Amino acid sequence: MSRDIAPKLRTLADWLPVLEGLNMAHIELGLSRMNLVAERLGLLSLPSYVITVGGTNGKGTTCALMESMLRAGGHSVGVYSSPHLVDYRERVRVNDDSPAAADFCAAFAAVDAARMQANSPEVALTYFEFTTLAALWLFRAAAPQVVLLEVGLGGRLDATNVVASDQTVVTTIALDHTDWLGSDRESVGFEKAGIFRGAKPAVCGDAEPPASLLAHAKQLGTPLYCTGRDYFWQVQESQEQWSFSGFGVELDTLPLPLLPVMNAATAVATLALSPFMPDSNAIKAGLMQAQLIGRLQQLTSQLWVDVAHNPESATYLASRLPSIKGPGRCLAVVGMLKDKDIAASLAPLHGLVDDWYLASLNGPRGASANELSQWQEGACFSSVADALAAAHANAKPHDVIIAFGSFFTVADVLASHAQASKA
Repeated sequence: MSRDIAPKLRTLADWLPVLEGLNMAHIELGLSRMNLVAERLGLLSLPSYVITVGGTNGKGTTCALMESMLRAGGHSVGVYSSPHLVDYRERVRVNDDSPAAADFCAAFAAVDAARMQANSPEVALTYFEFTTLAALWLFRAAAPQVVLLEVGLGGRLDATNVVASDQTVVTTIALDHTDWLGSDRESVGFEKAGIFRGAKPAVCGDAEPPASLLAHAKQLGTPLYCTGRDYFWQVQESQEQWSFSGFGVELDTLPLPLLPVMNAATAVATLALSPFMPDSNAIKAGLMQAQLIGRLQQLTSQLWVDVAHNPESATYLASRLPSIKGPGRCLAVVGMLKDKDIAASLAPLHGLVDDWYLASLNGPRGASANELSQWQEGACFSSVADALAAAHANAKPHDVIIAFGSFFTVADVLASHAQASKA
């Protein structure tokens, strides 16, 4: 972005195409650029209590669950998450509301001015680095009691890792983004553990954390609390309630949330170690109210969406599908990125889905429908919208349609659904 362009960017619609055009291909990985600009803006620490949440799956849902319970307990909360599905402003929430477009523009202008500080070399930033700094700028202005930062990719070198956090969370460790994070759980675990801070509590929601994560916590002097060792949770036989125990906290008859209960347990454990643990009534209310766009979300009586895009998240989707399916058939609309483990991500749904509608995703990372058909037999379509329209045309009244495979897939379905609702 050149110095003469920035003054002309006055609206969010002006800013976003320019930011989306920032190319990270020619920028070395690392936090030096983020640190420099964050320091200029005074964003290396925030006035809020900061909890950074990393992991392979469940980051967004864990943040949403903590947000809901904290809000039910009367605390003010800011959340930074990615990616967005429909509206860019989804990435930042303060007390369950996104800042105004004008506030985002002010934040972008502040970041741009800091990276092009007078008499200093221009600092090149990626899209995620730029937008993360803007989110931190908005949080400093709003000063909520608690800020929840969702890690974008990995942890050690992620843009969110410049902030001096008070607590950290690693939800799960599985293989994803292997080009960046490594091809085995030990490599991935080391990258995820990079958000840990010495003497600051950390929670791990993975029942079998890799040795690299445990070793890094020990090396830093991070008090690490793990599920199945330091805290415990159990779904009761009725499948309608669950219990939590740990850190001197005993909670029974908790309502099952719409979001994964293992992430709910991670969220409760994290709050139990913070100065902001809500009482049991607020926890129960927060669990019942917690929801997140695109995560096992019901759009109509027949249509569901889920952003499951790797083997672990697809396995969870498969575990919930029987309760969603009902007496009719299950029709799946799927679109995926070619750098994902397509075969292993589709395998958990075999035997649960009756008809497959395979959709091509646009962009250099998008897999074509023909590529998907190498792993799953089904009808091929050039777009998610076309696949969804065909599924609707073939669905009978008692059938269920589930669209999944990527954030891009769900975003396209949400856009199609919004258009149909307006018609």
